[in-house]
Amino acid sequence: MAARWARPGRVAWLGVRPARRAPVVAVAVAEIGPAGLAGDRREAPGRRAVTLIQAEHLPVIAALAGRGAAPPEALRRNVVVAGVNLLGLRARRFRLGTAVLEGAGLCAPCSRMEEALGPGGYAAVRGHGGICASVVSPGVLRLGDALVPLD
Repeated sequence: MAARWARPGRVAWLGVRPARRAPVVAVAVAEIGPAGLAGDRREAPGRRAVTLIQAEHLPVIAALAGRGAAPPEALRRNVVVAGVNLLGLRARRFRLGTAVLEGAGLCAPCSRMEEALGPGGYAAVRGHGGICASVVSPGVLRLGDALVPLD
């Protein structure tokens, strides 16, 4: 049952962090290379090459942080996906746009969540921070592209 999906997910938002402590910049198109999204400061191959979070968790994070909203750029993830449970993609391959990624594990919050969301921000994101992924096959990603689990 864990390998069955009701429908593919969709890319709802994309962002890159051009430098350490710089604001996250929303983009409409991103190239995913072997080291992650082009232009992202963390461009490095490995398990954290791309970070993803579920759109459905943003209102939960906002509610737990006592805020009206939790904007994606404040959470410092690269990709917001709607319509698919990201936790089911840990240790699984999936197509994201024209790239193929492999879920590597949970993307834990960092201390910056206290700055971004206020006191309790770290705790609000805990368990809702999404996943990290490594790049199996580079490609291009656009807003609205599908996330399709591969078997």
